[in-house]
Amino acid sequence: MKINYTSEVKQALEQKRPVVALESTIITHGMPWPQNYEMAQKVEATVRENGATPATIAVIEGEIYVGLTAETLEALAKTQDALKLSRADLAICMAKGLTGATTVAATMIIANLAGISVFATGGIGGVHRGAELSFDISADLQELAQTPVSVVAAGPKAILDIPKTLEVLETLGVPVIAFGQDDLPAFWSRSSGLQAPLRMDTARDIARAHEIRKTLGLPGGQLIANPVPLDKEIPKDHIDPIIQVALDEAEKRNISAKKVTPFLLTRILELTDGRSLDTNIALVLNNARLAAEIASEHSMLGQ
Repeated sequence: MKINYTSEVKQALEQKRPVVALESTIITHGMPWPQNYEMAQKVEATVRENGATPATIAVIEGEIYVGLTAETLEALAKTQDALKLSRADLAICMAKGLTGATTVAATMIIANLAGISVFATGGIGGVHRGAELSFDISADLQELAQTPVSVVAAGPKAILDIPKTLEVLETLGVPVIAFGQDDLPAFWSRSSGLQAPLRMDTARDIARAHEIRKTLGLPGGQLIANPVPLDKEIPKDHIDPIIQVALDEAEKRNISAKKVTPFLLTRILELTDGRSLDTNIALVLNNARLAAEIASEHSMLGQ
C-alpha cells in the first residue's frame, strides 16, 4: 500500500528518531477556520520543540498522507466537505478517491501501518450519553483494544458518559493511565470526579509499559489521560450545565451519529463565549508536549 510521507517524517522514521502522530479531524471538524489552521501549526511546532517530529495524518484524494506540507495542511483546514473517517469508512474513502480527516481510530490504524507508536489528540470518543438506548459507542474504544499505539489525550470527551466509557475500556483490557494525578481528567476539566484505574508520573514509565505490552503479546494500545493545564481548565461544575444545554438541543434537533460531536463542540463554544476553544487548544498543545516526551523515550528504548 502506498503511503505518502513528507521528507521530514520519512527521514525521522528511517533514522528511528521520535515521531508523534496527529489526527486531522480536529482540524476539519473540531474548530473553525482560521483557528483550526493556527492550532495545527502550533501543535506541530510544539512537537518539534519537544524533540520529536510531527506526522499529521489524513486521506487526500484517496491516498494516505503521513505528515503534511504547510500548503497541504492549509488546504485541508479550508476544506468544507472532508469526510470524517473511522475504521468503517477509511477504505471506502480511499477506494472512491475522496478526501477525509482521520478520527482517533483511523489515525491509530495509519500510525501503526507507518510504524509510529505514539499519537497526540484532544480527547477520545467513547460511550455517548443515552447509549443504553442508542447504542452509540465510538469505534475509538475498540481501536484502543486492538491497535498498538499509545494515545495521549485529555481523557474522554466531557460530552460522553464517562463512567460507562471507563467500564467499556476496562472490559476491553485497555490501560487507562492518568498522568501525574489520581483523578481521571475529562477534557476541559482536570477531574471527571472519578479515580483513574492507573497512574504514571513519567514519560519513560509510559514508554516502557508500551514496550512490555508488546513483549507480553498483549494486543492494543494505552490511553494516557493528561490533565489540561490548571490555568486553562473549565471546572466540572461550570462546564457540566453548559454541556447539558447543548445535549438537550441536539436531542430536540434529532442530531445523531457522526454529527453529534461537531454540533456539541460548536454549541459549547458559543455558550462559553469562546472559552472552550481556548481550553481545547491548550489541552492539545499540552498533549503534544507529553506525546513528544513519550516518543523520545520510545526512541531511546529501541536503541
